[in-house]
Amino acid sequence: MKSQKFSSFKTVMVPVVYGCRGESVMAAARALGANIILIGLVRVPRGKSLSVGAAMARKVRHRMLSLADGKKVRTRTPVHVSHNPWHELLERIAKNEPDLLLLEWNEHFGALGVPSEDVLLHPPCNVGLARGPFPQGPLRILIPLRGGPHAELALRTGLSMKDRQITTLHLSEAGKNNPQSDAPFHGLGRVLAQLPEVENRSQVTDDPAQSIVRESGRCNLIIMGTTVQPMRSRVSLGPVADRVLQEADTAVLAVKNRRPVTLGIQDEAAGAQAISILVDKWFAENTYHADEFSDLEGLVAQKKRLGLTISLALPALNEAETVGRVIRKVKKTLMQDFPLLDEIVLIDSNSRDRTREIAQAEGIPVYIHQELLPELPPREGKGEALWKSLLVTHGDILVWIDTDIVNIHPRFVYGILGPLIQNPLVQFVKGYYRRPLKVGVKTQAGGGGRVTELVARPLINLFYPELSGIIQPLSGEYGARRSFLESVPFFSSYGVETGLLIDAYERHGLSAIAQVDLLERVHHNQPLEALSKMSFIILQAFLRRLEKRYGLRMVEDVNKSMKLVRETSGTYSLDVEEIIEAERPPMLEIPSYQKSQSVKS
Repeated sequence: MKSQKFSSFKTVMVPVVYGCRGESVMAAARALGANIILIGLVRVPRGKSLSVGAAMARKVRHRMLSLADGKKVRTRTPVHVSHNPWHELLERIAKNEPDLLLLEWNEHFGALGVPSEDVLLHPPCNVGLARGPFPQGPLRILIPLRGGPHAELALRTGLSMKDRQITTLHLSEAGKNNPQSDAPFHGLGRVLAQLPEVENRSQVTDDPAQSIVRESGRCNLIIMGTTVQPMRSRVSLGPVADRVLQEADTAVLAVKNRRPVTLGIQDEAAGAQAISILVDKWFAENTYHADEFSDLEGLVAQKKRLGLTISLALPALNEAETVGRVIRKVKKTLMQDFPLLDEIVLIDSNSRDRTREIAQAEGIPVYIHQELLPELPPREGKGEALWKSLLVTHGDILVWIDTDIVNIHPRFVYGILGPLIQNPLVQFVKGYYRRPLKVGVKTQAGGGGRVTELVARPLINLFYPELSGIIQPLSGEYGARRSFLESVPFFSSYGVETGLLIDAYERHGLSAIAQVDLLERVHHNQPLEALSKMSFIILQAFLRRLEKRYGLRMVEDVNKSMKLVRETSGTYSLDVEEIIEAERPPMLEIPSYQKSQSVKS
């Protein structure tokens, strides 16, 4: 899956109706860059035989063929000739499930023989009403916003347009000082603050429609949501949208969400739905596939042009079975054949098997992390090893991969490096993959990542919904720029991935994070008790970050002991184990690291 431009719409349905030109809806559909489904419709007045529609159907077919290109624009045949073509269109919508139905304002309603309020009171899908002529060339889009689901759809639509500049206009009612009156906008405001390509403006007014019409001189297209109405309302679009459609000199696209809105609930729904705009946009633009970076010669050339140095650190604990092959495979391809890596080091956590001896035999430096920084009391844990790897590496970019990968391939490294080399805005990259789970002699496809799905992702969705598009937040394959890593604290154990991900978001924003599909990863799965301990540690890490956000203390010392259930010959007992997720300060605060950096400079 290649990284792609954000679009909320995979398919847009455009009716080609006899007697209608439909030029604005077709132009709007093309600007969205979606797949377009054309539905031909002919209306025959009641009392007349449907056979009189044959000549009209031929003209509609000719029009559809002239619009279709076989790729993005496809036709659905036959042309439907009916006394009630709206019902025919509803059946096509139910079958094809388009993301958006585009209709010409006023023109299509009469031709389809359906009142506008019938369409808009219970829309069969998301609906857009276009009033043209639709502009040619670059789009200068004005999106008036207050809040609610229809405003969210307007913002999604604008962001999905090609070749556009967007200005949002937040309209507040004059004379209302109650913060609750602006509550529906809060979720959108949180999203807009993280969209640097969008210009945000605000205005206090007692006549929103007039304000929008006045501002329309600065744009060539207005995209706006309809007014939230009670479900029983017969008002089509709301008074503001109706006036803008009638009075604005520029093109208008008014959109209405298919979700029913009950008054009193839309405020609560606004924030969650608005965040999904940001997440969907990030996912489309910052999700990569390792194959995008398989041109290693080109990647090395880009690295040299930028003057970058790159380090790979391999954390290990008792990985004698796999560590040698991991080192050989990566070293040959990414150091000897293609000099993408400047160094590879092993950060060992005091293995009791031959892990260190095997690594040394492969010719790479080996460090025991407990012996580094002797002025500090040593700690166990993977996070401690990753933190101390900053001491013994020198690259501008640092990548970590686990050493228990059975199906090791160079893509686990170059896939992570690709976004960091090609996009200077990216600070932190996570890998994701399919993780087969081995149970006895059987392997379950995609059954791995149990702590991810049962603990990490639910917590992210609850407290950091902007990060909910991260597929595997706990994956052990990731990398970042040294300037970021040396400036943030590290959890010492399994909370390290959680802490780094949240810190990358809070310091640099969502656009500074990328993720890469590394295909499949086969490794040794841990037993359930080990996963339970890991979950306990990750919960602590989340709470620590929430403490920083809200300035509260949530985890007291009493919360750091875990009762483990033991079962022996059918008898159960409790075993208490202290499991504390400690944290190291940013490496930049460590005197010996400061000294090493000053020598380097």
